[in-house]
Amino acid sequence: MDAQGRGRADNIDPADQWVLNPNTGEYELRLTPSAPQSGVPRPRRGSPANAGPGAGTRARRAPERESPATPGPDVPGPRRRRGAPAEPPPGRRKGRTKPKKSKAKKILLWTGGSMAFVLVAVSAAGYLYLKHLEGNVSTTDVGSAGKKGFSKDEAFNILIIGTDKRTGKGNEGYGDKGSVGHADTNILLHVSKDRTNATALSIPRDLIVDVPDCPTKQPDGSEKVVPGTQNVRFNTSLGQDGRDPGCTMRTVKAVTGISVDHFMMADFNAVKTLTSAVGGVDVCVAHAVNDKESHLKLPAGKSKVEGEQALAFVRTRHSFGNQGDLDRIKVQQQFLGSLMRKMSSSDTLTNPAKLISLAEAATKALTVDTGIGNVSTLKDVALELKKVPTKNIAFTTVPVLDNPAEKVKATVVVNQSQAPAVFDAIKSDVSFTAVKQKEKKEKAEVAARLKGTRSVAADIRVDIYNGGAPGGSAQETLNWLQNTEGVPKSSQLGNAAAPLSKTTVEYSPDQADQARKLADLMGLSASALKPGKSEKNSQGLPAIVLTLGKDFKGAGVSLTTPTKAPEVDKSTADKTVCAS
Repeated sequence: MDAQGRGRADNIDPADQWVLNPNTGEYELRLTPSAPQSGVPRPRRGSPANAGPGAGTRARRAPERESPATPGPDVPGPRRRRGAPAEPPPGRRKGRTKPKKSKAKKILLWTGGSMAFVLVAVSAAGYLYLKHLEGNVSTTDVGSAGKKGFSKDEAFNILIIGTDKRTGKGNEGYGDKGSVGHADTNILLHVSKDRTNATALSIPRDLIVDVPDCPTKQPDGSEKVVPGTQNVRFNTSLGQDGRDPGCTMRTVKAVTGISVDHFMMADFNAVKTLTSAVGGVDVCVAHAVNDKESHLKLPAGKSKVEGEQALAFVRTRHSFGNQGDLDRIKVQQQFLGSLMRKMSSSDTLTNPAKLISLAEAATKALTVDTGIGNVSTLKDVALELKKVPTKNIAFTTVPVLDNPAEKVKATVVVNQSQAPAVFDAIKSDVSFTAVKQKEKKEKAEVAARLKGTRSVAADIRVDIYNGGAPGGSAQETLNWLQNTEGVPKSSQLGNAAAPLSKTTVEYSPDQADQARKLADLMGLSASALKPGKSEKNSQGLPAIVLTLGKDFKGAGVSLTTPTKAPEVDKSTADKTVCAS
């Protein structure tokens, strides 16, 4: 319908709502007028009546008031340019043809409308699909063994547990018959705070440990404490006597000193479904394998395994090394590195069918703690892990020795001369791979805090607070400083306002020499020193503030954190290693 004959706003042709602005050369959306249009055409550009920015262009047409058919004596007629033809009289213009609807306008309109519809449909379908995936995830409430939520801004530790439970078709040939699901494969995954690196620490199932008492949630909501046991295999920390994954997390903390934030647990079926979802995983063996027990048959060199064959690969132990669990751990680490590469490859990420299949398989295969027990949080965990370059994901194993109490070697014990350094490196967020150090300038500034003069111990004036250390630590430190280290001007002031993960020393600029001396006595690194303000002690004198954090190990025990990881036998997720 011609613009001059419009009556109702809903009679406007949709394609004519998109018009070309001659000033910009862009198509613009003309909004529906809020009032009926006059049958009198708007004055053209140059008319003194209602002239304004963009007057005369269709892109900016606005409602107009009714005007007389002919100008009155006080109303000048439209001015025309010299040489231009005379304007026709007001009213409907004879001979004017209806303008053709621009094909470009129609395409733009219908494409835009279709896209909006698609976006709405996808958003609705995406929401429904996420709710569907939510229903796939199984969760376990581990209580105080883990964290209640997930933070994107902190380092995190996830215990990955593979059980020997034989649920699922075709799994009869694996694991102990009737097993309640022990902790058969265990990997503590530490992801650094800056996401430059990660460490996957394997814990042997046959490691002899003391399993602590474990508070365990019961189906009716009550809590039962499963008594601990001493000198038993690590794998009994799950399933045995009704122990849940929280008990395995507590056992890891008891053995390594590393707090576990969350767990992810899977059984045999997970290996089969995940590998099938990504279309198989590449593996390599140094020699041909024909294992009668696991039924694994592979030629020497590279192969692709999925489903049943993939499970046989990670379960086989009689075809590699000395046919023990430690050599099988290395094979499993190589397999996980290959699975990580496949899951993050463009072949997987750009294939919607594979992504959907992977999402279904992963959510159905996993049992997680309630702290990460929804799809949105699991997505956040995956995205944070994806930031870590595969070349900086290091696989290693807890350093162990053969159990000296056994004549026939079947179990192992922690190597106390090597393992503590590995545990400390992980607790201190130190990489086992060569990563580019971020913020070198800031690190240099922190290190400079320990450079300079030191006061004598007797001049240190310090107030001590407990900020997460074991009970009595502040008093213990006070006694040690006063009686052993000669720091008489020290006071113990109870608990800090908030707990801290690491011990800190806060001081004013004129107390830097005292802070450096206190750091020497306490065995604190430069990062523990926090230049700022001091506080007034009970005599009204300025005092350093020493807050003992969760890392406090006891009075006189050095808290210097390692800056370099120890040398260990390791592999990285970016390289293919042939199992031998």
